[in-house]
Amino acid sequence: MKGISIKDIAKQAGVSPTTVSFVLNGKAKEKRISDQVSKKIQKIAGKLKYKPNQLARGLRTGKTKTIGLIVEDIANSFFATLAKVVEDEADKFGYKVLYGSTEDNTEKAKGLLEVLKYRQVDGYIITPTKNLDKEIEQLQSAGKPIVLVDRYFPQMPSHYVVVDNYKGAYDATAHLAAQGFQKIGIVTTTSDQVQMKDRLDGYADALKDAGITYNKTLVKKLPFDLDKDGSNEEIKKFLKTSKGLDAVFFATNYLGIRGIESIRNLEWQIGKQIGVVCFDDHDIFRLYTPAITCVAQPIQEIGQQLVNILMKELNHPSAALQQVVLPLNLILRPSSQHNG
Repeated sequence: MKGISIKDIAKQAGVSPTTVSFVLNGKAKEKRISDQVSKKIQKIAGKLKYKPNQLARGLRTGKTKTIGLIVEDIANSFFATLAKVVEDEADKFGYKVLYGSTEDNTEKAKGLLEVLKYRQVDGYIITPTKNLDKEIEQLQSAGKPIVLVDRYFPQMPSHYVVVDNYKGAYDATAHLAAQGFQKIGIVTTTSDQVQMKDRLDGYADALKDAGITYNKTLVKKLPFDLDKDGSNEEIKKFLKTSKGLDAVFFATNYLGIRGIESIRNLEWQIGKQIGVVCFDDHDIFRLYTPAITCVAQPIQEIGQQLVNILMKELNHPSAALQQVVLPLNLILRPSSQHNG
């Protein structure tokens, strides 16, 4: 079915298509079109359920009123919730969101950027993969507003909204040490991007400050693309072979979920035989028995900050970089209470 066009509205209103275009693009006053004509055009457009062609509008106005959101994994609860917040916040400014997942794969990320460029999005919110800095720099050079989220490139100037990964991991590990745990392991990813590096550094420094020797055999790194069964096997093996291990810090929520499953398969009791803390909250952690202590990210605030920075850049581009680091909240639950 053919969509309603500006010409159809012009015909019914008895005006030129140009007049209709000016009214629908908010230029009625500027072009000295009377309120009476303007209201008549808007009423007809509403009645006919006219929907503007965003690409065509973009060619005319330079704006499509869309933004691109690229996250690591839309199936992950953190990114799914963040996408919803971004969508709701963008809607307040009259913007729609197009999004996709990279699966931490740079080639996939480049492909998504190409699609979003073709769709002529006005700005980007990106969770960058390891080698995406060149593509982001090209977009910056083309004058496209970009805000990075969850991680950034230390060597590349950019707007970003992140959390204090170092302090979050430090506080989680320090809490386990304060509870009397002595042999604290960490299950993390093989990524050497800034957010994961900061979490590992926070873990290591908290051990040192608690007088516990850092032991690299208690550090387990898993690749992002390892499937659930593979991860569970690796975590089980790590837990079984790390003699005397009495607590473990999971550096992401999906690793934490796989970790709980692995511990259950070993028939160990969380909180009694092993202490558990996880970075990033999840409904499972709240509902599991015993409930799992976690470092919670302020997802609502992250989403609001991302959209606000992007809108400022879209409307009033400024040279001043906005780099936001938000604090985290350590939520104490029974999984980390030492019963030894």
